[in-house]
Amino acid sequence: MHNDSLKTLVVDALDDLKAKDVAMLDVSRLTSVTDLMIVASGTSTRHVAALANHIVEQSKASGHPPLGVEGQAGSDWVLVDLGDLVVHVMLPETRQLYDLERLWADLPSDVEPREEHGSA
Repeated sequence: MHNDSLKTLVVDALDDLKAKDVAMLDVSRLTSVTDLMIVASGTSTRHVAALANHIVEQSKASGHPPLGVEGQAGSDWVLVDLGDLVVHVMLPETRQLYDLERLWADLPSDVEPREEHGSA
């Protein structure tokens, strides 16, 4: 699945279940692990789990099953690894504590841009 399609699928899945404060972080110049991180908040552990499960269901239905899902037991922070896109669904207090948006924004971006696959 193309990254833009996957991003749309995830954002729509989060919107379906009323995720709060959805943020997208382009980390493609900072790491080779993933290109995009989406961070969202849920209002309770039950809401966080439901949001993550909905993303998993929608991605499986589209033919792009997650590579992994972590944190479902406690559900204060669930990570859904979709390869080039990683989703972090967190309780607001957990999100504030780890502050991923600031953490990734503060990293130096001295990495050379990666060449796109199939470019001439």
